[in-house]
Amino acid sequence: MRCIAIYAYAARAEAVRWASHAAVRLQDEGVEVILDTILADKLSEDVVARCDVRPVTEFSTRADMVMTFGGDGTLLATTRVLMGSDVPIMGINVGKLGFLAEFPTSELDEAIMDVLKGHYRIVDRTTLEVHVGGSVHYALNDVLIERSAEAKMTGVRAFVNDHHVADYRADGVIVCTPTGSTAYSLAAGGPIIAPSSQVICVTPIAPHTLTLRPLIVNDGSELRCTLMEGQREAHVVADGQILHTLQGNESVVIRKSDHLVKLVKRADSTYYDLLREKLLWSADPTAR
Repeated sequence: MRCIAIYAYAARAEAVRWASHAAVRLQDEGVEVILDTILADKLSEDVVARCDVRPVTEFSTRADMVMTFGGDGTLLATTRVLMGSDVPIMGINVGKLGFLAEFPTSELDEAIMDVLKGHYRIVDRTTLEVHVGGSVHYALNDVLIERSAEAKMTGVRAFVNDHHVADYRADGVIVCTPTGSTAYSLAAGGPIIAPSSQVICVTPIAPHTLTLRPLIVNDGSELRCTLMEGQREAHVVADGQILHTLQGNESVVIRKSDHLVKLVKRADSTYYDLLREKLLWSADPTAR
């Protein structure tokens, strides 16, 4: 591992502190370190002087790996910039739950040494391709069609491979990858989907018809959503970022992308270990 880039949620002091710690540790081990320009402004001159400072948009041309410091949102922000590259991303969790940024700061030094020794694995995660408003966007977790601030609810007509599936009168509709199944979709009552599953999940948010439930389709399917008659507008959101405001007869088309996101994982753990740890599935409810 010759060169590692570091990106952090610079508005959070703890993320900056741990990013600085990682930069120094990597430098001491003889690794070239690239810092994002925004992060570099938050670090000491001594640390920055030993690093290559450049915008995150240039990480993919230089770095062998990118470390992110923050939460899942920080990692998602990084994937948006690096989409289409083969640079693996290692998420250090300075947030709360951390399904994507799963390495805790308490194990950072150990994790760095494991990376330098090659003791880690890389997993490929499916992404979604979103066609809306004449542009193409990408999402690792999910695409959300949600009501605007003025609307009491949204009306979305959904099609799978041009087959009319349902009319969703709800607060919104989530289309997620297996990776995104533990994000907003899970909070809205959707299933947890193993990352290796080749599926896409459609989860309504607080539907007004109780029989509308999450729907899982093959990830070779194309989903198209339009606003129902009488619905003025709705926001299209990808991984927490508003992409477009649907109006009138506009459609949003969602399908599996050809791009994969490479995530760095522990060599000696699995997705199911992560579920047990994060969701406390092995906790004893009778313990006092």
